[in-house]
Amino acid sequence: MIIKDIEVKNIMTKTNLPVSDFAVNPYVGCTHACKYCYASFMKRFTNHTEPWGEFVDVKYWPKIGKQGKYAGKEAFFCSVTDPYQPLEKKYCRTRELLEQLLPTGISISISTKSDLILRDLDLIKKFPSAHVAWSINTLDEDFRKEMDRAVSIERRLEAMRQFYEAGIQSTCFISPIFPGITDVIAIIERVKHQCNLVWLENLNLRGDYKAKILDWIHEHRPDLDDLYYDIYTKGSREYWSALDQKIREYTARESMLYIRDDDQHRSPFGEPPVICNYFYHEEVRKSAKKNR
Repeated sequence: MIIKDIEVKNIMTKTNLPVSDFAVNPYVGCTHACKYCYASFMKRFTNHTEPWGEFVDVKYWPKIGKQGKYAGKEAFFCSVTDPYQPLEKKYCRTRELLEQLLPTGISISISTKSDLILRDLDLIKKFPSAHVAWSINTLDEDFRKEMDRAVSIERRLEAMRQFYEAGIQSTCFISPIFPGITDVIAIIERVKHQCNLVWLENLNLRGDYKAKILDWIHEHRPDLDDLYYDIYTKGSREYWSALDQKIREYTARESMLYIRDDDQHRSPFGEPPVICNYFYHEEVRKSAKKNR
């Protein structure tokens, strides 16, 4: 693992993501080394020759003062790294950033695959309208181990439960949904008493990891070769349409609100979570960018 410190002029980056005003990334790179990581494109901007997942740059930035321009805005942790990857335990860059942002009046949303975030629960609770999401796309630990080096699914679920019971808005981010592998309804059943929102996002294959995933499917799940060819070569949406209908029927039976392309709705604590379908998130992002 190659680790180096870098100095940056600014840690607050304006973003076109529909869920926030700023993206903040205390690290470049991530040791979770997810095979499907869309952020692997960042490698070409880093001068690193190591494989994605084998290097991390630790960022240091000028201290953020009590700047009024952040009041009423939202910062997203993180767009191209995990803020609570294992190195955070030593370097505490995410915690440092949270402490600097707290007086500014900004709200925060956090996405992680880690339970290290429990360390900062009391700090996160002080932010207005804090939201925290855990990425969980399987309940099968063997499949999880094939795809990432993050903590176990059970550890993520336990962290989610503790945040939810502490009164912090919690999301189960079922992403990416692997066709024929991810059991969306089973995951919703598992988390429905410990989150306010379930966000669904399809597996989007692009860049150099497309071939890696398709090769993995061919080697480990050749029975799915035709399905993945239809979706990722021919561009068929039939699978996603059928899954949409299945979830629609399930949520109707369970009296859950099912919406598309809008993550602003969250259920009250103690109520079933809102289920949000973001299957075609790439189109949503393009539309959001065009309209900003």
